[in-house]
Amino acid sequence: MIRAVKGTRDILPPASAVWNHVESVARRIFRAYNYHEIRTPIFEETALFTRGVGEETDIVSKEMYTFEDRDGGSLTLRPENTAPVIRSYIEHRMDQLPGLQKLYYIGPMFRRERPQKGRYRQFFQIGAEAIGSESPAVDAEAIEMVVEILTASGLDGFGLLINSVGCPECRPVFIAALRERLKDVASTMCRDCQRRVETNPLRVLDCKVPEDQPIIETLPSILDYLNESCKVHFEAVKRYLDERNISYTVKPRLVRGLDYYTRTTFEIVHGSLGAQNSVLGGGRYDGLAESLGSKVRAPGIGFSIGEDRLVMTVEEKHAAVDRLSLFIAPIDESKFSDCALMAREIRRSGTRVELAAPGKLKKLLEQANKAGAVDAMLVFDDHYELKNMETGEQQTLTRQELVDKFTCKKL
Repeated sequence: MIRAVKGTRDILPPASAVWNHVESVARRIFRAYNYHEIRTPIFEETALFTRGVGEETDIVSKEMYTFEDRDGGSLTLRPENTAPVIRSYIEHRMDQLPGLQKLYYIGPMFRRERPQKGRYRQFFQIGAEAIGSESPAVDAEAIEMVVEILTASGLDGFGLLINSVGCPECRPVFIAALRERLKDVASTMCRDCQRRVETNPLRVLDCKVPEDQPIIETLPSILDYLNESCKVHFEAVKRYLDERNISYTVKPRLVRGLDYYTRTTFEIVHGSLGAQNSVLGGGRYDGLAESLGSKVRAPGIGFSIGEDRLVMTVEEKHAAVDRLSLFIAPIDESKFSDCALMAREIRRSGTRVELAAPGKLKKLLEQANKAGAVDAMLVFDDHYELKNMETGEQQTLTRQELVDKFTCKKL
């Protein structure tokens, strides 16, 4: 038997209904905030990620699916989608368009990491990018929007973590202090952290090894090294969140795992996911476009929701989101054509309907029960009966009364 490749899986009913629900909620809220969909290829030139994400990040150094194309070029299945969106922004001269460019995407990403709860090698992200402004107001609105998406999807009990990672002016001073402190403790940390001390000490703060966390908590705080403009920016972000009554926790060691972040970074975590408890992450990337070859400054901020993890945390609440509304059960063969016409009419209203083949009453009711139908319409030779499958209540209605009842229902 050929099985799905390790780290991938099939999304089957009824779980697929929850995925559709989450994506529908996201699209509705993106539209309300005037974001527009962008769809990028699932593979790009490898250089896009080595230059954009950072060669010393775990994603680039360990996790990417990279292969040689027939013409000798190096291609990579996208491990994240911010760099591809910025590549598209540059390539299509979207900087020439008026106003802030607000884009969203929904789709698969690929990383060869160790499969664990809510984490797969082909995984899905719901993300957004607001490109063309340095304003902290844009940061606050992006965070507000993602909180709206999570809440409307059915997630509660989550926590928002925020930080500022400074800018190219003040961050080198912090990195120098961090490297100096790490000289004394690096030998007691994991191998990856020992390597990062030399290559990119900021990545040490992103370490997830439990044994290293007490050491990381003793390291210098980047908030103590922010220059005046970065301090003002971060204070404004916090003030705008306070004005919106959005609760947050400032976490000075929150740096995220990608090199392109500047100033605001944030994560949302949820306790049901265990040690790897992040539902989404995001941040500002004011120099990314220039690093990818743009001649025009294009500051931006974005986030990506781990859709796999979000679905996993809300699917129990939405077990009935795709429930069958009506099971039409023709008891008499002569009424089947009429039942088919009724089913079509009711389906056009958006109500979910299953039309059974003619059969015996007991068998049809068993089918309705197994299908999880809310109601069963029993169509006899001379009358119609509607049975509530939960309460057992049954009433006799006319054909028109039945149609009117269900054409007003929406799934």
